[in-house]
Amino acid sequence: MESSLILNYFPDLSLEQQRQFNELKSLYVYWNERINVISRKDMDNFYEHHVLHSLGIAKVMAFKDGADVLDIGTGGGFPGIPLAILFPNVKFHLVDSIGKKILVVNEVAQSLGLKNITSQHERAEKINHQYDFVVSRAVAAMPEFLRWVRGKIKKENAHELPNGILYLKGGDLSEELKGIKHHIKIYNLSDYFNEEFFETKKVVYVR
Repeated sequence: MESSLILNYFPDLSLEQQRQFNELKSLYVYWNERINVISRKDMDNFYEHHVLHSLGIAKVMAFKDGADVLDIGTGGGFPGIPLAILFPNVKFHLVDSIGKKILVVNEVAQSLGLKNITSQHERAEKINHQYDFVVSRAVAAMPEFLRWVRGKIKKENAHELPNGILYLKGGDLSEELKGIKHHIKIYNLSDYFNEEFFETKKVVYVR
């Protein structure tokens, strides 16, 4: 079972969730041959580099049932689709400015039977709705990303961490985050995952 890596870190998965994670790779292999959403040489590391990386957000934040989460620049569905499998009672809205990528999102979500995903082919700035959290995987430098999400985060908090951004990034972020006035906390994914890939990977929480 290729997805055993996921079960190793998230042992409480239901049989349905295990099935969905198991089916992910074959679906992405199929769609990636038609519409390139993942580097082909990276497919060998699919579960580690894409699925488990996306789930790093879940190590920082356990979304409550009924929460609204926006995934900006989702590409082929990361981090949104793995998070939607893990949190079946949370609503995920996946947005990308490239229509072909949203096609892949829709097909994968439909094949897996995910009812908690909506998707939209749109630029982030045009989204006119408010969410508990905004998630993303390194689509832009943080100052630009903050402009995109302005006005999109609900004021009322229902989670342990106040509403905000949960952003997957790698490397040295000191330059990029310098001068940002928001509250920022950095979580190192190497604290949660043992694989070498995660040594420089982080979740940046901004509110």
